[in-house]
Amino acid sequence: MPRTIVAAASGGAATAGAADVACRLAKRFNAHIEGFHVMPDPRQFIVAAGFDVPVTADLINRLVEDGKQIAAKAKAEFERAATRNGLPVDTAGSRNAPSASWREETGYAPTAVADHGRLFDLIVLGRSERIVDQPHTDAIEQTLMRSGRPVLLAPAKAPASLGETIALGWDGSASAVHAMAGSLTLLSAARRVVVITVGKANGASPGAAVVEYLSWHGVAATHRHVLPVQGVGAGELLLASAREDDADLLIMGGYGHAPWREVLFGGATRQVVGSSLLPVLLAH
Repeated sequence: MPRTIVAAASGGAATAGAADVACRLAKRFNAHIEGFHVMPDPRQFIVAAGFDVPVTADLINRLVEDGKQIAAKAKAEFERAATRNGLPVDTAGSRNAPSASWREETGYAPTAVADHGRLFDLIVLGRSERIVDQPHTDAIEQTLMRSGRPVLLAPAKAPASLGETIALGWDGSASAVHAMAGSLTLLSAARRVVVITVGKANGASPGAAVVEYLSWHGVAATHRHVLPVQGVGAGELLLASAREDDADLLIMGGYGHAPWREVLFGGATRQVVGSSLLPVLLAH
């Protein structure tokens, strides 16, 4: 059961979806959620800009002020999500009821979120349409690779339901095992679970063994095997199958290099999910 959840709140377009999804999970599982914002260090910006940008006191003050405004926007968005879900926002939290708190740090967001998230059961990151149009993001990759925790990518707009029908993408990899093991609470609470495998049918289906394993944990799952289609990627087939099963959450293993980036951010994937992105829970 997730007892602690951290939601990275950047203050951008993806903040509202991440905050709302995380707060809904906290309410559902009686957990504590922390909204976490990382303000950029002006010195890092100046170093990255090199000598092309003259360093003046006005520039530093402007960067600091911009950072404060973005942080205030992120906090307000998080507090609105907490209020919508009936979560009291304080600094101490509660062991007996769902609660929320806010925290700010200064540094480089991708590594700060990954390192801070290690002591939370679940990390929620926002994922806007602008981000999906990019091949990858440092924040997602760093958090997935460094934190050792499951990472839930929330769409910019929270879905109407979450975790009622779950699609579990299975390829037999260690990452898929970690994703399944790290989400057993979500799987147990779902009304319906579909194990989806993609590939050529060779002998006994690996999905059947996964269904049996889940049954020992009280999860009555079914299995769907998807045969390869020439010219269509496995990620696209997986997402299309999840959509056909009306899944509101996809759980799968994540990779730190090209394969998982393509599954999440490739053009074929964008064609399948359109503008209504499916929440994806990853583990490495």
